[in-house]
Amino acid sequence: MVHRPDLSLKRLTPSNHDELLFDDVLWVDRAQYEHDQFVARMRERGVEVFLLQNLLGEALAASDEGRQRLIEVTASEFTVGASMVEDVRSLLSEMPAEKLATHLIGGLTVAESGLDLTRLRSTSVIAAAVDDPGLFVLPPLPNTLFTRDSSCWMYGGVSINPMFWPARRLEAYNVAAIYRYHPMFAAEDFEFWYPELGDDKRFSIEDFGKSSLEGGDVQPIGNGTVLIGMSERSQARMIEQVARALFEKGAAERVIAVVMTKDRAHMHLDTVFTMLDRDAVTLYPQVMRSVRAISLRPGVNGALFHVTEEKDFLSAVADAVGVPALRVIETGGDAYQQEREQWDDGNNVVALEPGVVVAYERNTYTIAKMREAGIEVIPIEGFELGKGRGGGHCMTCPFERDPL
Repeated sequence: MVHRPDLSLKRLTPSNHDELLFDDVLWVDRAQYEHDQFVARMRERGVEVFLLQNLLGEALAASDEGRQRLIEVTASEFTVGASMVEDVRSLLSEMPAEKLATHLIGGLTVAESGLDLTRLRSTSVIAAAVDDPGLFVLPPLPNTLFTRDSSCWMYGGVSINPMFWPARRLEAYNVAAIYRYHPMFAAEDFEFWYPELGDDKRFSIEDFGKSSLEGGDVQPIGNGTVLIGMSERSQARMIEQVARALFEKGAAERVIAVVMTKDRAHMHLDTVFTMLDRDAVTLYPQVMRSVRAISLRPGVNGALFHVTEEKDFLSAVADAVGVPALRVIETGGDAYQQEREQWDDGNNVVALEPGVVVAYERNTYTIAKMREAGIEVIPIEGFELGKGRGGGHCMTCPFERDPL
C-alpha cells in the first residue's frame, strides 16, 4: 500500500511545515510524477500496488458502520470541539465516500466546509474566534505519504500504530477503517496485534497514543523474528505490547529490540538499517555501531518474557535469519558524504525481492557500494519526495510477502 502525493501536501507552507513534520514544502506535481515512477518500477517487478486513498474511499462506500465510526473518532470533542462536533459530523456524513476520503487525508478548511459560522458564533467559542476561512476544521495529514508507519504487518496480522507526534495520530484511524471495513480485508482471517478488537468488533482506543510505535521501526526478518527499534518514536512499552500479542498466538518466537539514540536524523530503524538480501544488509555505521540488541522470547515459569541482551546487533540478526554472518554494505563515501546520504535516505531502500532494491538515485556512493556487492539497484528520482525524510521503505506498507 502506498499513498500518492495529494491535497495534504498542497497544504504545506513555510509557516506550517515544521508543525506538520516536514523540513520543506514540496512541489507537489513533481512529487506525484516521482511517486508514479516509483509505483511503475514496483509493478514492473510483479508487485501488486494499492493506493491508500482509493482503499479508504472504497471502505467508506462499502460500510455505513465504518463510515460513521471513522467520522466519530476523527471529528470528536477533542479534535473539533464540543460545540461544533455535531455540525462537523453532519457535514462529513453528507459527503460522498470519495470526497470524504480526500478530506480525511487532505484536511478540510472552514471555507470548504460550508459551516454557517454566523449561526455558530453565538454558541461556539471556536467559531467565534475564527477570523480566517483558510483555517482547518480537520488538519491535513501529509505524512500519510509514509504508509510504513501508521500500520505494519507481521506474521499473519497487523498492528495499527499509535504514533509519536499528534500531527500523525489520525492517520491510524484511516488505515483502521480500511482493514476493518474494506471488502478486500473484511472477509479475511487475520489478527490485530494492536489494538485489540472488542466483543463488538470495535477497536479499543481509550489508551491509544499514551505510548507510541511507528512501522518504520518494525522489520519482520523471517524465521519468526521481528526487529523493532527503540527510537525517537517507538517506546519499549509498545514493543512489549506487540511482543506479547505475537507470542500469545504463536505467530513469532523472538522480538529483537534495537536500542537507538533519539535523533530526528534517524527517527526510525529503517532510516539507518534495512535488509537487501537473505544475508545482506545496508546500514549507517555512525549510528548502528553503537546500538544495543535485546531479545525478547516467550517467558517460562509464569514470566511474561525471557529477556537476553545480545553480544552485538549484527550477530543477533545473523543468528535470527540463520546465516553464519551478514554481508554489510555501509553508507557510501567519506564521513561527510555518509552523513549526507543517510539524511537523503541512502539506507532507506525497499527490497522488491531478495537482492533487488529501489533507491533514490541521488545516493550515488551508497548505490555504487551496493552494486559492487552484487545487489541490483533500481534508481528512482526523489528530489521532492525526499523532502519528507523518507525513502522507498518508508513509502511502502507491505500487506503480504512471499516467504524466504
